[in-house]
Amino acid sequence: MIKYALGIDISMKSFHACISSIDISQRVKIKSTSSFSNNLTGFKLLLKWIQKHCADSNVPLVVVMEATGVYYEQCAMYLFKTGFAVSIVLPNKAKKYLQSTGIKSKNDKIDSKGLSRMAAEQALPFWQPMDDYYYQLRSLTRQHQSLQELKTSIANQLHGQLNSACANKIVTKQLKQLILNIDKQLEVIELAINKQIQSNDTVARKVDGICKIKGLGILTVAVIIAECNGFILFKNIKQLVSYSGYDVIENQSGKHIGKTRISKKGNSHIRRALHMPAFNVVRYEVPPFINLYERTISRHSLKMKSYVAIQKKLLIMIYTLWMKEQTFDYNYYQVTTGKMESEISSQFSFAEAVLQNSADQKPALHKVTNRQNIAV
Repeated sequence: MIKYALGIDISMKSFHACISSIDISQRVKIKSTSSFSNNLTGFKLLLKWIQKHCADSNVPLVVVMEATGVYYEQCAMYLFKTGFAVSIVLPNKAKKYLQSTGIKSKNDKIDSKGLSRMAAEQALPFWQPMDDYYYQLRSLTRQHQSLQELKTSIANQLHGQLNSACANKIVTKQLKQLILNIDKQLEVIELAINKQIQSNDTVARKVDGICKIKGLGILTVAVIIAECNGFILFKNIKQLVSYSGYDVIENQSGKHIGKTRISKKGNSHIRRALHMPAFNVVRYEVPPFINLYERTISRHSLKMKSYVAIQKKLLIMIYTLWMKEQTFDYNYYQVTTGKMESEISSQFSFAEAVLQNSADQKPALHKVTNRQNIAV
């Protein structure tokens, strides 16, 4: 026997678990299935059940569960702290795997068996919980985004009321009051984000260096470092690009050459946060972003595709400045990020979506010497 595999299909109040084993001939055998409550009592019973059906302590056990909102977090954290190797997979990835095995029906028990088999057959990357500092920062930045989206929705309703033939005074008054209330809440969240960043000297210094890019604000940087857990899980830029949904999907077979586009199968919070800064750095003509924009727009005359390229370049710039603990300097952009972008461009044909950056367009880097105040 090579390993035990535990698949967990989790929901708000309960979860189904299935233990299987795989031998040297790659044959998967279901050992047992059971259901537990999604709380501390259920987790303790799960441990006893695992010990009962995984008798050989020399055989490793891997755990796989779906990322079902926030419902998986407590169980995953409990198993992680207990010492188990835990993998978290996206629901669409698990669904496609089950479809590939020929399973047509769907219920919690079947899903747990499928996840168990997936854990047995595949070498999945292990999950690592988010640092509490970045978890708190992410909660704040996501709340800020939610409030902004809510404000936009209410503002659109107000616009409709003000321009309608028969506007209702009561509705109009309430909508205006809601916008004022949201603005107050946004101020509180922005102050909390700033306070959270300032509470860590290293983070504050790095953020200060990154915000030297004109058009890039503290909120954008806060979103990115919070969603990426301080970049600690990324070994290279390629992984970061893929995680953010800026990796390229090609559509080509034989003589057919389809459109090349970014996958968008990644963290949408990052892409949303980089949308406006991409416009800002172009408007302020910040090198090397303006150089990339002019070069790409001259090739295809499609502004939005050029702005997508700027978003990717901004993300790589932020990652590089953060990892190197350096600050941005307009007059001295060279070496590090340009070299990395050249490597990425050689691996990904950014023909349409995020066009390649030439080796002579490199970011401004020098060591941070002074820490300045960070304002929202």
